[in-house]
Amino acid sequence: MLTGAVLTGCTTAAPKPVGGSESAPAPSVSPSSGVVSKVLVIVVENHSLDQMTAQMTYTFGLATTFGYATRYAAIRHPSLPNYIALVGGQTYGITDDASPSANEIRSGASVFGQAIAAGKTAALFAEGMPGNCALANGGDHYAVKHNPWAYFAAERSLCGRYDVPIGGLGATIAAGTLPTVGMVLPNLCNDAHDCPLGTADTWIRGWMEKLFAGPDWASGHLAVLITADENDDSPGNTVLTVVVHPSQRAHVVTTPLSHYSVTRLLEDVAGVPHLFGAAAAPSLSSAFALPIGASP
Repeated sequence: MLTGAVLTGCTTAAPKPVGGSESAPAPSVSPSSGVVSKVLVIVVENHSLDQMTAQMTYTFGLATTFGYATRYAAIRHPSLPNYIALVGGQTYGITDDASPSANEIRSGASVFGQAIAAGKTAALFAEGMPGNCALANGGDHYAVKHNPWAYFAAERSLCGRYDVPIGGLGATIAAGTLPTVGMVLPNLCNDAHDCPLGTADTWIRGWMEKLFAGPDWASGHLAVLITADENDDSPGNTVLTVVVHPSQRAHVVTTPLSHYSVTRLLEDVAGVPHLFGAAAAPSLSSAFALPIGASP
């Protein structure tokens, strides 16, 4: 179970200052850089690169300590097509935020399903979700439009096993059993959809502190990627995307990247073929010089 107001429910606390500046504190364990065999993607909502760098003090501190992209663009508006793109390599023609009953992807694989089929592990942790792979809104500010795995009908049984409420994430981190391909989705407050960016920043800090204290980080094999589904409708649809891994040292990447670059990264780490737009997408691992190896 999660404890503390920062990590449960819908919080509105202002972000804590980080050492009086935008610099994130050093992790309690500073491992040597290892080959990336696990990636955890955290997604927030509807804010631009400029907004995120100005208002997410802790997260931008991670960016300047480790690495971030300045030309990373989402795919389109509104939210759902971007989440589908992140894990499916295309939008499947989805142009709205309707539920799986209206936007069901009847055939097609997600990167989660790809990883599991290849003998690797995958999991999605959704805050506020009332039960595994929930197909409708409910619980504590859970929005199914932000849960892409729920839309892949051919993987519904896998979704029912591995698309889970966030309550078990802390124990998974502590045990060093994070999946090869992982995604963490805050609820509608903690992702800054309905609450200030500072709320999301504080929420991210709470989870990053747990990750930095865990054995997966200590091994040097875990990379954490923080991004946004889309911006605030300003031109370019550019969002802040942060890469946290021991190989990164104040690394600013100007290569044009997109959500399909994340799909490609997840597939590269899982050792599976690239889906649709991921095949032609600029390589995020190359842009950041991330050492990639398929997870054992």
